[in-house]
Amino acid sequence: MKRSLISVSVASVLLASSPLVLAQQKLELKQSEIVFVSKQMGVPVDGKFKKFDAQMNFDPKSPQTSKVSFTVDLASADIGNTDTERELTKPGWFDTSKFPQATFASNAIKSLGGGKFEVVGKLGIKGNARDVVVPITVTQAGGLSTARGEFVLKRLDFKIGDGEWNDPSLVANDVTVKFKIAVTGMNPL
Repeated sequence: MKRSLISVSVASVLLASSPLVLAQQKLELKQSEIVFVSKQMGVPVDGKFKKFDAQMNFDPKSPQTSKVSFTVDLASADIGNTDTERELTKPGWFDTSKFPQATFASNAIKSLGGGKFEVVGKLGIKGNARDVVVPITVTQAGGLSTARGEFVLKRLDFKIGDGEWNDPSLVANDVTVKFKIAVTGMNPL
């Protein structure tokens, strides 16, 4: 009896600290967004992705054991112009018939204190992968955890706007990506 009580206690501790408990984190899509800002001939062009998903196993008290990954449906890009949105699906831009999704997978997360973290991972777009460092800030209220961050990507590193749009004086090489990801089920900060 004593032995099985110890086994149950050990199993309970292991289960409580395992990723299975953290896997209950759920993306709240209606309160989340991924937006981007590029420049065409010096004029800012704002857009957003309407379809994306996040898989999170994030513990703010143990970020080094945490994992975060995203998939973004590239055909869901919305910049407020249907003709341009159709153009973005073509081979020179996102080539969504061959590469329907952009992906991100973390390989290291470090706490910077005060709800700030540094997430390092691989960003993949159009079959090209690059290491990125993304600073994020996590806030919590009423059972909802919200991670906000932004980073700049070089579109030509991913062959976005290839061919005739390759000239950064027409479309700037820098694209700012900003996000707000809301989840439930995260441990307290």
